[in-house]
Amino acid sequence: MPSTPIELRFDDVTTGYAGVPVVEHLSFRVREGERLGLIGRNGAGKTTTLATAMGLADLMKGRVHFGGHDISGASTFARARAGLGYVPQSRDIFPSLTVEENLLSGLQGRSAATALPEVYALFPRLKERRRNGGTQLSGGEQQMLSVARALVGQPRILLLDEPLEGLAPMVREELMDAIVRMSDQLGVGCVLVEQHVDVVLDFSTDVIVLERGLAAYSGPAVALRQEEELLNRTIGIQKC
Repeated sequence: MPSTPIELRFDDVTTGYAGVPVVEHLSFRVREGERLGLIGRNGAGKTTTLATAMGLADLMKGRVHFGGHDISGASTFARARAGLGYVPQSRDIFPSLTVEENLLSGLQGRSAATALPEVYALFPRLKERRRNGGTQLSGGEQQMLSVARALVGQPRILLLDEPLEGLAPMVREELMDAIVRMSDQLGVGCVLVEQHVDVVLDFSTDVIVLERGLAAYSGPAVALRQEEELLNRTIGIQKC
């Protein structure tokens, strides 16, 4: 019998920092192979939502489940080992290491002979630059490396926090094409936080719109396109 897809689930989550809530009463689920988008103005709680999934924010109410287990009290390391991948805004690579050394650092016990060809097929530019140091890469290449390093650990669900920030249009297109192929070919579930709203709507099956820490919309991306008043109110000039 086929195995049940791994699922990340938030149940009535209120979360924030130092006792101050940033996101309140948030519930959603995303499975392997599915694509969920999170959009909203700056400060709406998008990054905090991803941080909560990884155990990097203070869970004040509700529960976080992954793979059928309550991980609300689990360490960030345990969540990563269980199959949650995270690509932060900071392009968190090791600048003193080569591209390939950065990738090897994310293997989490996998065979390099299997993992490296997989990510090089998605990111041919990284294969070309595999001997280059992190400081020799462009901003777009560093972002590709950050995503690729998360992928070599074979996550079941990947959390992406504004991966296109500061990138030129051509590089944005190249990176999103790789992310789409990753989802299609490897069956990785994705939660995408991104300011380019049209990119999120094109990529995602379902979308959550956060407004001041609350879900103003949660449903199909196709239906959200028709909600012009909601998008204008919650996104404003950030809508493409």
